[in-house]
Amino acid sequence: MGMHEYLQGLSELEMVVRAPGYFKYQGHSVAAHSWKVTQAAQFLGDIEEVNGNEVNWQRLYEKALNHDYTERFIGDIKTPVKYATHTLRMMLSDVEDSLTENFIENEIPSELADRYRRRLTEGKDDTLEGRILSVADKLDLLYEAFGEIQKGNPEPVFVEIYKESLETMLEFGDMPSVKYVIKSVLPEMLDQEFSDRGKLMALTKTILK
Repeated sequence: MGMHEYLQGLSELEMVVRAPGYFKYQGHSVAAHSWKVTQAAQFLGDIEEVNGNEVNWQRLYEKALNHDYTERFIGDIKTPVKYATHTLRMMLSDVEDSLTENFIENEIPSELADRYRRRLTEGKDDTLEGRILSVADKLDLLYEAFGEIQKGNPEPVFVEIYKESLETMLEFGDMPSVKYVIKSVLPEMLDQEFSDRGKLMALTKTILK
């Protein structure tokens, strides 16, 4: 037993499309999303450290890089569907956990199993690194939605995704990195010219109140 299936799965993630079923001007794969989330987590981790918090960088990078690997098994489910009810979300999580454990038992060499069990299980926990991952994931989703809104995409779902992403980030509003995003990053984003800028600025102000 080698690592062939795991490594081959990395290529498969390049073909798993995010936000399936909606018209998009720019498509994003799960593989690209994982890389962007890792970059965002790195930036957020820097802000946390600058503000005196100790970051376990190995834990953070492992969580960020691997957080959506299990979508190789079930694909990316539409965000409104995925979070429709808590029960549905838990059912999907149980399916992912079962498929992941089966994958580890059958495809990962035994001497590496514990390492990949750690990496491929849910990374969004109550540790600082898990909280950073939660924010980084929503920050990338926010930018994906913003990119479509900026290009004039008529699909209303991207406004909903923008709203849900920002609201979720605010749940971590005690973190210095989130405060930095709200104070320094969002104003730069909304300072750009695009057709629905006024509406998006108004929505953002309402959410931030």
